[in-house]
Amino acid sequence: MKKPAILVVDDDASLRELITLRLEANGFRVEAVGSGEAALAQLAVARPDAVLTDMQMAGIDGMALFRAIHARDPALPVIVLTAHGSIPDAVAATQQGLFGYLTKPYDAPTLVSLLKRATQLAGASSDSGDDSWRSEMLTASPAMETLLAEAQLAAQSEAALLIQGESGTGKELLARAIHRASPRRAKPFVAINCGAIPAELLESELFGHMKGAFTGAGRDHPGLFLSAQGGTVFLDEIGDMPAPLQVKLLRVLQEGEVRPVGATETRAVDVRILSATHRNLEEAIVSGEFREDLYYRLNVVNLLLPPLRERREDIPLLARHFLTELTDKYRRRIHGFSPEALEMLVAADWPGNIRQLRNVLEQCCALCTTSTIPASLVARALRDKPADIQPLAEARAAFERDYLITLLKLTRGQVSEVARLAGRNRTEVYRLLERHGLTPALFKERDDAG
Repeated sequence: MKKPAILVVDDDASLRELITLRLEANGFRVEAVGSGEAALAQLAVARPDAVLTDMQMAGIDGMALFRAIHARDPALPVIVLTAHGSIPDAVAATQQGLFGYLTKPYDAPTLVSLLKRATQLAGASSDSGDDSWRSEMLTASPAMETLLAEAQLAAQSEAALLIQGESGTGKELLARAIHRASPRRAKPFVAINCGAIPAELLESELFGHMKGAFTGAGRDHPGLFLSAQGGTVFLDEIGDMPAPLQVKLLRVLQEGEVRPVGATETRAVDVRILSATHRNLEEAIVSGEFREDLYYRLNVVNLLLPPLRERREDIPLLARHFLTELTDKYRRRIHGFSPEALEMLVAADWPGNIRQLRNVLEQCCALCTTSTIPASLVARALRDKPADIQPLAEARAAFERDYLITLLKLTRGQVSEVARLAGRNRTEVYRLLERHGLTPALFKERDDAG
């Protein structure tokens, strides 16, 4: 059973030792330091479940330490021990996020009770100690520990949550972890990539359809929202959602109802919405590609996953995990990495993040003939990685545009002929041409001029 970890900060060595003994006797793990500067250094190495600090210290005092902690980790509870003369400062700090304060001489049972409440709020109760919700989030990074602590707190609420981060950083893994930590954990978790499904099918996938609603609709389809009733819906790459569907999603969030395609009545739906994107949605709002009102509905709580290059301490941990997984897949007896290979992995830039790391290790495992992976294989895998892998939505759009250009050239810009060859009606073809900024007349003129 995991004990809650407390960072104790006090420049009085005897008081520091006394507090440590009392807290350890009450089931806490304690790391004690003698200054605010040492506390900040310790926080860069490991994140505790709560901080207990003296108010009056040389250098960085208790209030300055609280402000520094709160600026980078507002979810970490901080408790201050203060003399009577500093009570007004402590009271003011509680309005800024200080968890609590005690006056000296403090009452030991009161201190223990306050710390238990702080660690329970932070999800570190010694009664549970269950970290299974985050079992897929392998990390040794203080930045990631801070993020996961915020995620666990957010999981207890019903607030919509937006996960941002570069492609390959593990946004869906984090969404699944949040679902497992939430009161909805026993209900379904349903995920959909908004950029990977054609716009004309996405509405049906999300909200369902009735039998006969369109060609090919041979039976009723509940859609992902109704399939996730009572659970969590994860909308990946929400920034790629077409504008008409953004309006309909906003209505679902506001009213708690969905209307399947072809239905005459709405149906009540109870789901928690998690969404993710690698795009800058604020820029998309300015360019008119994303609705501002929907953004604020989705972005009640915001979590930013750091790229792998900003959490290099996790690379050896992740590499060994993937190695174990891949040696089973390829039935190879590979026991680790050469020192040079591991150094190369840690030093690489990883623009594709964790997804790229796994891809590199898979290539190494497939080609390795020795008991350890050498640096030469790592170098080859890094060098052979395609320089620019497009997201599926971008690749599909590029293919669609090139396909239309080919047909326009072939038909000299005759839209009716383009529609016939593509097996689509003219209205749909005009809509596609407009989406890709293609003018049929230009192709006719170019052909005539040639």
